[in-house]
Amino acid sequence: MTRIPRHGYPASINVETDINVAAGLKAIARTANRMLERIERSELSREEALDMTLTVAEARCEVDPDAEEFETWEAWVTAMQLGSAQFVMATAPEGSTVTCRIKEKEWHLPATGAQPHVNAYSWIQAFYLAMICRENERLTELARVPVSLLRESGATFDEYIYSWVETLQRFWVGQEDVSTHLVAAVDGTGPDSARHVDQEQMSMVLYPPIILFYRYLRGDHAQFNEALTDAIRWHKSYWSGDDDRAMSSEGYVALGPLAIACLARDKGFPIEVDSEYLPKALLNYAWGDEIDTAFHAQKQRKAPVHSSCRS
Repeated sequence: MTRIPRHGYPASINVETDINVAAGLKAIARTANRMLERIERSELSREEALDMTLTVAEARCEVDPDAEEFETWEAWVTAMQLGSAQFVMATAPEGSTVTCRIKEKEWHLPATGAQPHVNAYSWIQAFYLAMICRENERLTELARVPVSLLRESGATFDEYIYSWVETLQRFWVGQEDVSTHLVAAVDGTGPDSARHVDQEQMSMVLYPPIILFYRYLRGDHAQFNEALTDAIRWHKSYWSGDDDRAMSSEGYVALGPLAIACLARDKGFPIEVDSEYLPKALLNYAWGDEIDTAFHAQKQRKAPVHSSCRS
């Protein structure tokens, strides 16, 4: 087992005097809740909801690095629900209303069509979140989102990202040519191809989930764990690279590698990397079925089997 501890705060920061972590977490959670309350009537809230709720989920893992607390799982589920909902809205018939269940409540949301925030990057975030939460039906829904809709967003990305989207879509629904799109995605991450993203971020954050997925498809457990070790080390190196990054909640969890590791773990791969970047309860699906995530179903929270987390 390879142990990779999470990076800490920059040396210039005195945590005891400069940061009140608990208060900061409560503040962003309140902001996310207020945004959610306006989601039916506010276009801005719909645009920002995924980013805000994902920030809450990642920030929860600062104080709960193994995701053992129910509130942490709830935060990840909420981000997953909003990630899925924005694509349900985007693909719904013009003029219609969709009903989505988010945080134990049904919301009546308008069809939006193509929007700047409904783009390839947010699709990948939504897909990763659904993988982590083991939401097979939502993964199937996301796999059916037309790539043309993502291109209509107006957001500017390197071409590799569309190949990566098509790789994941085709894999999930069992279509052919997965390897063709995967090779195109890998080739598109090189310095001669990428034009719209910093090469450091590309090589340390965006590329690793792609090569990790390749190792998953090959089925070699040892090579998969070698690639996972590299992915987590690169993630740590990037997010500890300067003071601003080290303070960002985005660095607390390796989102893409975690999603692929969840896929592999459920397929029987031994996961031989131990790190707060891969929260154990998320990786092991320890809180599975504690929240009914269906769009319309009602379900009460159940008590965990062991301490604060179901095994």
